[in-house]
Amino acid sequence: MEAIRIERLSKTFGNGRKALDEIDLRVEQGEMVALIGASGSGKSTLLRHIAGFTVSDAQPSQVSILGRPIQQNGRIVREVRSIRRDIGFVFQQFNLVNRLTVEANVLIGALARLPLWRRLTGCFPRGERELSMSALNEVGIGEHARERASNLSGGQQQRAALARALVQQARIILADEPIASLDPESSRRVMDMLRTLNVEHKLTVLVSLHQVDIAMQYCQRTIAMRRGKIVYDGPSSALTPALLQKLYGDDARDLLEDSPHAGSATGATPRARPFSFDAARSA
Repeated sequence: MEAIRIERLSKTFGNGRKALDEIDLRVEQGEMVALIGASGSGKSTLLRHIAGFTVSDAQPSQVSILGRPIQQNGRIVREVRSIRRDIGFVFQQFNLVNRLTVEANVLIGALARLPLWRRLTGCFPRGERELSMSALNEVGIGEHARERASNLSGGQQQRAALARALVQQARIILADEPIASLDPESSRRVMDMLRTLNVEHKLTVLVSLHQVDIAMQYCQRTIAMRRGKIVYDGPSSALTPALLQKLYGDDARDLLEDSPHAGSATGATPRARPFSFDAARSA
């Protein structure tokens, strides 16, 4: 069974801009896949459609999660909440409640499987609290459990978001630019944690990125988007500067010479100046 299956998915915004154009995509269970492209290419929009946050154009199409449709023909299915229990969505801006403790934020991942009175009172069973602490320890921030989320660094907050997905017991992680606002060391820790979730917990991971070298380092497969279309879907190791130039033209040209064509899913260390679509566009 495929973890994610998309057929003929399109999205047109009110201004007439085509954000997604006839997307067909399959992601197998247990894969860790990078989604790359410049800002405005459709990466975030695609992830939000997969999670059932956004509805597609009213035309024949389908998005399925683990064999269950989450939206069809421009309509979200009634069972969307139960299907979303299998999806852990990691946002670029962490999506934590700053006034709550780190532990309380992580325990939010358990709400969907608790009775209403526990959700209203915030009275979590001992087993859920133990699961929360186990998840926080696994991502390396267990000592911060009683602190307010606002006290954490950006990298620590993102790891708290990953711990929440563990407590949720999600089977699929959708990560939308999870390292875009982080320093290099925090970025490495977050990407290492995503790989751990994929390898050790057998979770399917679809992560959107701007840096080609990071995609090559952590993901065996990369999907490249441009202007709402998938322009490449294949081995990350094949993303040579020549291919990137062919796919992205002037968007890639200025930094192609600095793009590290070393590294793959084996874990090679990226160079100090990674290839970045946004940097290439603004240079």
